[in-house]
Amino acid sequence: MEIILKEDVVGLGYKNDIVTVKNGYGRNFLIPTGKAVIASEGAKKVLAEDLKQRAHKLAKIKADAEALAEKLSKVETIEVPMKVSPTGVIYGSVTNVQIADALQKLGFELDRNIIRVDSVKEVGDYKALIKLHKEVSVEIPFKVVAE
Repeated sequence: MEIILKEDVVGLGYKNDIVTVKNGYGRNFLIPTGKAVIASEGAKKVLAEDLKQRAHKLAKIKADAEALAEKLSKVETIEVPMKVSPTGVIYGSVTNVQIADALQKLGFELDRNIIRVDSVKEVGDYKALIKLHKEVSVEIPFKVVAE
């Protein structure tokens, strides 16, 4: 029996795969639990169309991320003012929230969760990694200065 998987099934296949299983396994387990549907000609055509549309959507999302990465790469250096002790150690630390706020002042609306910053506890020059897409990321240099 040929079926189309609607979700990942361990040991069988991944979502949208067309696999062959024994009749009882497909009819008694996979189809009633909603993990698969029978791979009729109509279902195969629908699957092909869905995959084609998803490819277009993913290509557009990636193109948008690349365009934003191009704009972000033109940013020279962001200055992040922090309160500093006399020895040059900052109170607290610089996190993705401060970087997101600094970028927002420059006109970039970014979710703070896509910004990665290593532990910053002193005044100096650092880099933040912004992951816009699973294949598109950009490094932004920033400088921690005394307030």
